[in-house]
Amino acid sequence: MNNPLSDRKFIVMGVFILVGLIYIARLFYIQVIDESYKLDAQNQAFRYRVEFPVRGYIYDRNQKLLVFNEAAYDLMVLPKNIKGIDTAEFCGMLGITKEVFSKKMKKAMQPPNSPRKESIFEKQLSPKDYAFLQERLYRFPGFFVQSRTLRKYPQKIAAHMLGYIGEADKARTEKDPYYNEGDYIGISGVEKTYEKVLRGKKGMRIMMVDVNNRDKGSYRNGIYDTLPVPGKPLTSSLDADLQAYGELLMQNKIGSVVAIEPQTGEILALITSPSYDPNLLVGRERTKNFSRLYLDSVRVPLFNRATMASYPPGSTFKLVDALIAQQEGVLSINTRYPCARGYPPLGGHPKCHPHSSPLALSDAIGHSCNSYFSFVFKSIIDNKKYDDTYEAFTAWRDYATSFSIGKKTGSDLANELGGNVPSIKYYDKVFGKGSWKASTVISLGIGQAELLVTPLQNANIVSIIANKGWYYIPHIIKAIGNDQNDSLLRRFKEKHYTMVTDTNIYNNVIQGMSDAVQSGTAAALKIDGIDFCAKTGTAENPHGKDHSVFVAFAPKNNPKIAIAVLVENAGFGAAWAGPIASLMMEKYLKGKVKRIDLEKRMVEGNLIDKAKTVPIKKKKSETKRSR
Repeated sequence: MNNPLSDRKFIVMGVFILVGLIYIARLFYIQVIDESYKLDAQNQAFRYRVEFPVRGYIYDRNQKLLVFNEAAYDLMVLPKNIKGIDTAEFCGMLGITKEVFSKKMKKAMQPPNSPRKESIFEKQLSPKDYAFLQERLYRFPGFFVQSRTLRKYPQKIAAHMLGYIGEADKARTEKDPYYNEGDYIGISGVEKTYEKVLRGKKGMRIMMVDVNNRDKGSYRNGIYDTLPVPGKPLTSSLDADLQAYGELLMQNKIGSVVAIEPQTGEILALITSPSYDPNLLVGRERTKNFSRLYLDSVRVPLFNRATMASYPPGSTFKLVDALIAQQEGVLSINTRYPCARGYPPLGGHPKCHPHSSPLALSDAIGHSCNSYFSFVFKSIIDNKKYDDTYEAFTAWRDYATSFSIGKKTGSDLANELGGNVPSIKYYDKVFGKGSWKASTVISLGIGQAELLVTPLQNANIVSIIANKGWYYIPHIIKAIGNDQNDSLLRRFKEKHYTMVTDTNIYNNVIQGMSDAVQSGTAAALKIDGIDFCAKTGTAENPHGKDHSVFVAFAPKNNPKIAIAVLVENAGFGAAWAGPIASLMMEKYLKGKVKRIDLEKRMVEGNLIDKAKTVPIKKKKSETKRSR
C-alpha cells in the first residue's frame, strides 16, 4: 500500500528541482546567451576607450614646422548609462540650453548611434574646459571625456596646399571600416592626399570604472590594451619663407603663384590669393568660420586657383608653339614674318603693339609679336607633310598634351584639374565638320580661345623649357618619415619627356626669353646679378579687365627656380605678374630683395575690388589679342 506522505515528499522535491533548473537555465541564458545583458554588464564595469594616434607633423624643405598637433577633448556619451542626472546643472556646466541637450541626446540615440553605443556629445573642448569638467563628471554617469588632437599652423601660410581635416561622414564610414562617424579625416590638400600616412593607427584601452563612472585604471594592468601607432611626419618641398613672401606680395589680389625647382619637380611655393589663416578651420569655431569663407562670393578664399582654376595662357603659350613649329620643321631661328601691327592671316585683327618688323624668332619672343605667332600656328596646321587640317591639328594637339596641357600633371595635390586643349570633335560641333581651318582657330597660336591651363601647368611648362625637354611630375612631398624613396613617392623620381626632343630647339626659345628680359617686354624687371629668362602674357578676360600672366626661370644656366604668376584683372604681364615673379626669384636666390620701391608697390597694390569673377571656360572660339 502506497504511503501518501512518501508521494507528497517526491512531489515537493520535484518542484524544488524544477524551480532550481529554471533559475539555472535563466542565469545561463542571461550570462552566456543574452548579449544585451553581457553588454550592459561590461559597460557597467569596463569602458573600451579608443586611443587615437598622433597625426603626423608636416615640415617645409628646411625643417620648419608647418603643422603640429594641439591637445583637445571630446565629451562622449553612452545613453544607456545615464541615470538620474541633474540636467540643469549639466547644461550650466557646458553653457548650453536644455533644448540643445535634448537635441544632442536624441541624435546620440538615433542610427547609426544607439543607446548602447558611445558617441560624441560635445567636441573639441579646450584643455581648460577639460580640467573643469573632469572634476565634476563623476556626478553624471554615462558621460566621459575622450582625448583627441587638433591641427595647429604656426606659420599661418599655405592653407590650400596643406588642406584641412574634418569629420568623417556616413559615406566614408561605410566605405572604410577604419573610420567611425566623428573621426577626423583629411578633406583637402596634403591632409587628403596623404591621409593614410598621416593618420597612423588607432589603439584600444580597456578601462575599469566604478559605480560613480570614475576611471579605476586599466583592466589587468593593460595587458589587453593596444597602443596607437603615430602617423608619419611629412617633409614638404615648400620653402616657408618664399611661400610667406609670395602670399605677402599677392595680398589684396586675386590669382595664383606656383614655383618649381626644375631639376627635381619639387614645388617651392604654391599660392592662391585670396587665402585664409588655416587655423580658422580648427576647433569649435570651425563650422562658423567655414561658412563665412564659403559664402564669400567675391574673394572665394576656399577655391584653390593654383590647381583648379583654368585660364587662357595668353602669350606665354607662344613658347610652346615656337617649340612645336621648330620640331615640325616649319620654323627656324631665321624665319621672319611681318607685323605691321596686325594679323595678315586675319585681315589685320586683332592689333599688335608697336615694335620693328619683320622679326626673327628670338626677337618675336622677346617682343611678343602676335602677328608672328599667328603665322607660326598657321604654318603648323598648313604643314604639307599632313594630308589635311584634321591630321595636322591632331599632331599639334598631341605635342601640346605632351607638355601636360589639357590633362592633370599627376601631382600629389588634391583636386587638381586638367585645363583644356580643344579637340577636333569640339570644333566640328561649333563650326561644322570640314568647315574650319587654321585661320578659323588662329587664336590658339597666341594662347587664347578655348585653350586653358592651370597655374600649376604653366609653371610645369616653363620648368620643361628650363630643362630643355624633360620634367619630373610636380610634387609637394619629398619625404615620408625619413624615407625619400617611399613607394608613394617613386613616381616622382621618373623623368618624363615631351615630343619636342631637340635641345637646340629649346636653346632658341630660351634665347628669346632672355631677350625679353634684356630688351623686350620684361626689360623693366631685371634683377641685379641674376640672368633670367621670361615671357610676359596678357590673357583676355570676357568678364572684365585682362589677366596679367608671367612665366620665368632663373638663373639662365643651371636653373634653380621656375615660376608662373597670374593676377586676375591686372592688365599686361609686365604690370603685376612680372614684378611679383621677379621679386620672388630675387628673394629665393639671394635671400633678400634690393628693389624696395617695386616691392612696396606690389605689397600695397590693391586690385581685389577690380576682380569680380572666378575664371570660367570660354564657350566659343574667339580671336584675342595677347601681349
